[in-house]
Amino acid sequence: MTRTEEFEELRPLLFAIAYRILGSVSEAEDALQDAWLRWETTPTRPASTKAYLSAVVTRISIDVLRSARVRREEYVGPWFPEPLLTDPYEDPERAAELSDSLSMAALLLLERLTPLERAVFVLREVFGFGFPEIAEAVGRSEAACRQLGVRARRHMDEGRPRFEADREEREALAGRFFDAFREGDVDGVRELLAADVHMIGDGGGKAPRFPGAIVGPDRVARVLAEFAAMLGGVGVVLEAHEVNGQPGGVFRDRDGKVVSAWVLDVLDGRIQTIRSVLNPDKLGHMGPPADVWALRREANALRRSGPKG
Repeated sequence: MTRTEEFEELRPLLFAIAYRILGSVSEAEDALQDAWLRWETTPTRPASTKAYLSAVVTRISIDVLRSARVRREEYVGPWFPEPLLTDPYEDPERAAELSDSLSMAALLLLERLTPLERAVFVLREVFGFGFPEIAEAVGRSEAACRQLGVRARRHMDEGRPRFEADREEREALAGRFFDAFREGDVDGVRELLAADVHMIGDGGGKAPRFPGAIVGPDRVARVLAEFAAMLGGVGVVLEAHEVNGQPGGVFRDRDGKVVSAWVLDVLDGRIQTIRSVLNPDKLGHMGPPADVWALRREANALRRSGPKG
């Protein structure tokens, strides 16, 4: 097997590690590119290509995360991970665990950890690496890695998000929600929302912002009805799609460009959280981003002109 073939065989795993550490598709892809350059030029073959490349990607991701955390502290408004439509790493026996570790709620919880804690948690708890491999990857002793793992697991357990256990029930609920949303059915939407439902948007200062978090079923349902009317008026359509392993959707304009991505957290038969990613910098891997400001101006012009005929 050539070096290229070995790398491509491990690419899904390497991307999955990098994305969970970084919460960014673009930064994870860059980390893989850097790892490939190091792999291509290393003079000797390691005993385990998987262990070597996983360690390289982890170290690169830790360095990137350290600098990214400074940028995220200066970020305009709420920061969400870049939405991921498909996780290339597949393990049918652990599909549910992998899906939960990929959720936006879990990735946001990981943001509370230090870069080293995050890397150790991802390698150990998500992908089952042994502590000797983890120690090599993060450049710490096994004892130190065990301590990092204990701290990380404690923090994650304290705030670990819960989701609807039955995948089919979760998807069925999301389907009813999106049908009611498309129809502008305020009552139909409201009855699917939890009593403490939150709707939050990430525009990063580059797209129209939500007025803070929108809280409560009545207010969220009204806002969603307004969104449905506005988006429909300018030709924006919703494609239901799994996002970060959870029910969600992608909005596209009449030219197929990406307007935003939504992710739903579902628990106890109700939608608990709706997260909307509008920052065009986080949508480019799903297709060309739409000009949301232009869509907003078009929608406002239509509203001012009133109904015709």
